[in-house]
Amino acid sequence: MTLFARITGTGSFLPPRKISNQDLVTQLTARGLDSSDEWIVERTGIKHRHFVDDGVHASDLAFEAARRCLTAASRKAADVDLIIVATSTPDMVFPSTASILQHKLTLAALADGDTQGGAGGAAFDVQAVCSGFVYAISVANAMIQTGAARCALVVGAEVFSRILDFNDRTTCVLFGDGAGAVLLEAATHDGDGPGILATDLHADGKYRDILCTPGTVSGGAVIGNPLLQMDGQAVFKLAVGLLENTARKVLEKANKTDADVDWLVPHQANIRIMTSTAKKLKLPLERVVVTVDQHGNTSAASIPLALDHAVKAGQIKAGQIVLMEGVGGGFTWGSALVRM
Repeated sequence: MTLFARITGTGSFLPPRKISNQDLVTQLTARGLDSSDEWIVERTGIKHRHFVDDGVHASDLAFEAARRCLTAASRKAADVDLIIVATSTPDMVFPSTASILQHKLTLAALADGDTQGGAGGAAFDVQAVCSGFVYAISVANAMIQTGAARCALVVGAEVFSRILDFNDRTTCVLFGDGAGAVLLEAATHDGDGPGILATDLHADGKYRDILCTPGTVSGGAVIGNPLLQMDGQAVFKLAVGLLENTARKVLEKANKTDADVDWLVPHQANIRIMTSTAKKLKLPLERVVVTVDQHGNTSAASIPLALDHAVKAGQIKAGQIVLMEGVGGGFTWGSALVRM
């Protein structure tokens, strides 16, 4: 009997505080920096993003997305035997954000009268920045295929507003906060049935400096720069080629072609990167899920946020083939081909 992982539910959550381009422009102008709504939209496609309030952490966003995901899948926290959280902005150095999420789900289940509480299965974080969700879903898929897990909650959750340099107009306008989740469940392979058809992961550390947050904590003090740094032109040039390459590889692994893809759900970094990738794959823009205009770049949360948006909007339907792909600091990149 061959096991495979299928997506049985999706969920997402955005913090209520919505920040427009003009809100940021006003802040930048007060700091003596030039910017405009038109400049931001033209270069990125972003119009809004969401920021957390003080005291709100990645696990809080992950919790809300996870609860909605479990509801969509008609599952309880006790059904979950694996939690993976993809994040570059964890609540703390340790324990993992996944462990904190597991505890919050257990407390909520008990408060709702579920005496089983939450699951006691494995829980850990994955750190691959904007590729994190693709990395996490690949790991969960492998664990389900080997029988190590049967019901995996995979979450991307970020609070990038905490690591932005608001004296740098080229980066602070790009990112936002949010969380997205999927539930993967084991099923017996039934030929061409739904599931994770293939995944493809890569990394190359020689590009680590073009997108990084190089600060660290030592002896109770921050050593180095704790804010995000990016060489935008270098990231753009590298990203377009790598995204096409990983898309070709994952399609080849699954014995599929461009024509088999119903929807492209790319990492929501920049509309120009997304449109360039779609063009190379000969996909019309009508088959590309775009949320970057309203969410900004939410790093590891961007793909599951966009996926849930498209599912809830009735765009992505059962049986359709979805290509998810992303690039991130590291430099990391990867893709997943999924039949919904």
